Amino acid sequence: MNEVALQPHTQDIVVDEVFPHAPETIWKTLTSGALMSRWMMVPTGFEPVEGSRFTFQTTPAGAWDGVIHCQVLEVLPNERFVYAWKGGHEGNAGYGSRLNTVVTWTLARVDNGTHLRLVHSGFVTPRNDTAYRNMSEGWKKVLRQIGAVTEGQD
Repeated sequence: MNEVALQPHTQDIVVDEVFPHAPETIWKTLTSGALMSRWMMVPTGFEPVEGSRFTFQTTPAGAWDGVIHCQVLEVLPNERFVYAWKGGHEGNAGYGSRLNTVVTWTLARVDNGTHLRLVHSGFVTPRNDTAYRNMSEGWKKVLRQIGAVTEGQD
Protein backbone atom coordinates (compact mmCIF):
# COMPACT_ATOMS: atom_id res chain seq x y z
CA MET A 1 0.00 0.00 0.00
CA ASN A 2 1.26 3.46 -0.76
CA GLU A 3 1.38 6.37 1.69
CA VAL A 4 -1.66 8.12 0.17
CA ALA A 5 -3.82 5.02 0.65
CA LEU A 6 -2.92 4.94 4.35
CA GLN A 7 -3.94 8.54 4.99
CA PRO A 8 -7.46 9.03 6.35
CA HIS A 9 -9.90 10.93 4.16
CA THR A 10 -11.29 14.05 5.81
CA GLN A 11 -14.19 16.38 5.10
CA ASP A 12 -14.67 20.02 6.04
CA ILE A 13 -17.84 21.95 6.78
CA VAL A 14 -17.84 25.42 5.20
CA VAL A 15 -20.56 27.98 5.89
CA ASP A 16 -20.52 31.57 4.61
CA GLU A 17 -22.75 34.46 5.64
CA VAL A 18 -22.70 38.24 5.21
CA PHE A 19 -23.88 40.26 8.20
CA PRO A 20 -24.82 43.98 8.16
CA HIS A 21 -22.40 44.71 11.00
CA ALA A 22 -18.79 45.84 11.24
CA PRO A 23 -16.14 43.12 11.75
CA GLU A 24 -15.50 44.50 15.25
CA THR A 25 -19.13 43.82 16.19
CA ILE A 26 -19.11 40.28 14.79
CA TRP A 27 -15.77 39.69 16.52
CA LYS A 28 -17.27 40.63 19.87
CA THR A 29 -20.12 38.15 19.30
CA LEU A 30 -17.61 35.39 18.43
CA THR A 31 -15.17 36.01 21.27
CA SER A 32 -17.32 36.95 24.26
CA GLY A 33 -18.14 33.95 26.44
CA ALA A 34 -21.45 35.52 27.49
CA LEU A 35 -22.49 36.10 23.88
CA MET A 36 -21.12 32.72 22.73
CA SER A 37 -23.46 31.02 25.20
CA ARG A 38 -26.38 32.65 23.36
CA TRP A 39 -25.45 31.39 19.87
CA MET A 40 -23.84 28.03 20.64
CA MET A 41 -23.33 26.46 24.05
CA VAL A 42 -22.13 27.81 27.37
CA PRO A 43 -18.32 27.69 27.32
CA THR A 44 -16.49 26.83 30.54
CA GLY A 45 -13.13 28.54 31.04
CA PHE A 46 -13.30 30.45 27.75
CA GLU A 47 -10.84 33.26 27.00
CA PRO A 48 -10.03 34.44 23.47
CA VAL A 49 -6.29 34.07 24.13
CA GLU A 50 -3.96 31.77 22.20
CA GLY A 51 -3.22 28.62 24.15
CA SER A 52 -6.19 28.92 26.50
CA ARG A 53 -8.38 25.84 26.95
CA PHE A 54 -12.13 25.67 27.40
CA THR A 55 -14.95 23.16 27.17
CA PHE A 56 -18.53 22.82 26.00
CA GLN A 57 -20.96 20.26 27.39
CA THR A 58 -23.36 18.51 25.02
CA THR A 59 -25.44 15.34 25.16
CA PRO A 60 -23.35 12.35 26.33
CA ALA A 61 -23.48 9.10 24.35
CA GLY A 62 -22.12 5.64 25.11
CA ALA A 63 -18.63 5.89 26.53
CA TRP A 64 -18.42 9.64 25.77
CA ASP A 65 -19.25 12.09 28.58
CA GLY A 66 -20.40 14.79 26.14
CA VAL A 67 -17.51 17.15 26.88
CA ILE A 68 -15.99 18.97 23.91
CA HIS A 69 -12.40 20.01 24.65
CA CYS A 70 -11.21 23.14 22.89
CA GLN A 71 -7.96 25.07 22.75
CA VAL A 72 -7.54 28.50 21.18
CA LEU A 73 -4.98 28.16 18.39
CA GLU A 74 -5.02 31.60 16.75
CA VAL A 75 -6.42 35.04 17.56
CA LEU A 76 -6.18 37.81 14.97
CA PRO A 77 -8.63 40.43 16.29
CA ASN A 78 -11.46 41.26 13.88
CA GLU A 79 -9.99 38.89 11.25
CA ARG A 80 -9.45 35.29 12.34
CA PHE A 81 -10.28 33.10 15.34
CA VAL A 82 -9.25 29.41 15.42
CA TYR A 83 -9.70 26.68 18.02
CA ALA A 84 -9.29 22.93 18.29
CA TRP A 85 -12.52 20.96 18.85
CA LYS A 86 -12.04 17.48 20.30
CA GLY A 87 -14.50 15.05 21.79
CA GLY A 88 -16.05 11.64 21.55
CA HIS A 89 -14.69 8.26 22.51
CA GLU A 90 -12.87 5.52 20.58
CA GLY A 91 -15.49 3.00 21.73
CA ASN A 92 -18.38 4.89 20.13
CA ALA A 93 -19.66 4.43 16.61
CA GLY A 94 -21.85 7.11 15.07
CA TYR A 95 -22.79 9.87 17.50
CA GLY A 96 -19.99 10.40 20.01
CA SER A 97 -17.21 8.79 17.96
CA ARG A 98 -13.69 10.20 18.50
CA LEU A 99 -13.47 13.67 16.93
CA ASN A 100 -10.29 15.73 16.50
CA THR A 101 -11.12 18.81 14.43
CA VAL A 102 -10.44 22.55 14.06
CA VAL A 103 -12.94 25.44 13.90
CA THR A 104 -11.80 28.51 11.96
CA TRP A 105 -13.74 31.77 11.83
CA THR A 106 -12.60 34.29 9.20
CA LEU A 107 -14.01 37.82 9.03
CA ALA A 108 -13.65 40.16 6.06
CA ARG A 109 -15.04 43.68 5.73
CA VAL A 110 -17.36 44.03 2.73
CA ASP A 111 -19.40 47.00 1.43
CA ASN A 112 -22.53 46.04 3.35
CA GLY A 113 -20.92 44.70 6.54
CA THR A 114 -18.87 41.58 7.27
CA HIS A 115 -18.41 38.35 5.38
CA LEU A 116 -18.07 35.57 7.97
CA ARG A 117 -16.73 32.18 6.95
CA LEU A 118 -16.78 29.19 9.24
CA VAL A 119 -14.62 26.18 8.36
CA HIS A 120 -14.90 23.18 10.67
CA SER A 121 -12.17 20.90 9.35
CA GLY A 122 -10.86 17.42 9.90
CA PHE A 123 -13.89 15.10 9.97
CA VAL A 124 -12.45 11.63 9.31
CA THR A 125 -14.62 9.45 7.10
CA PRO A 126 -16.36 7.17 7.68
CA ARG A 127 -15.78 7.38 11.47
CA ASN A 128 -17.09 10.97 11.79
CA ASP A 129 -19.87 10.78 9.19
CA THR A 130 -22.62 11.19 11.82
CA ALA A 131 -20.92 14.24 13.36
CA TYR A 132 -20.29 15.69 9.91
CA ARG A 133 -23.97 15.37 8.92
CA ASN A 134 -25.32 16.68 12.22
CA MET A 135 -22.86 19.55 12.49
CA SER A 136 -23.28 20.58 8.83
CA GLU A 137 -26.88 21.43 9.63
CA GLY A 138 -26.06 22.67 13.12
CA TRP A 139 -23.47 25.22 11.98
CA LYS A 140 -25.98 26.75 9.53
CA LYS A 141 -28.33 27.32 12.48
CA VAL A 142 -25.46 28.69 14.58
CA LEU A 143 -24.65 31.32 11.95
CA ARG A 144 -28.29 32.43 11.92
CA GLN A 145 -28.15 32.68 15.72
CA ILE A 146 -24.93 34.73 15.50
CA GLY A 147 -26.86 37.20 13.35
CA ALA A 148 -29.70 37.37 15.89
CA VAL A 149 -27.34 37.78 18.86
CA THR A 150 -25.34 40.47 17.04
CA GLU A 151 -28.45 42.62 16.45
CA GLY A 152 -28.29 45.48 18.93
CA GLN A 153 -24.54 45.07 19.57
CA ASP A 154 -23.57 47.89 17.17
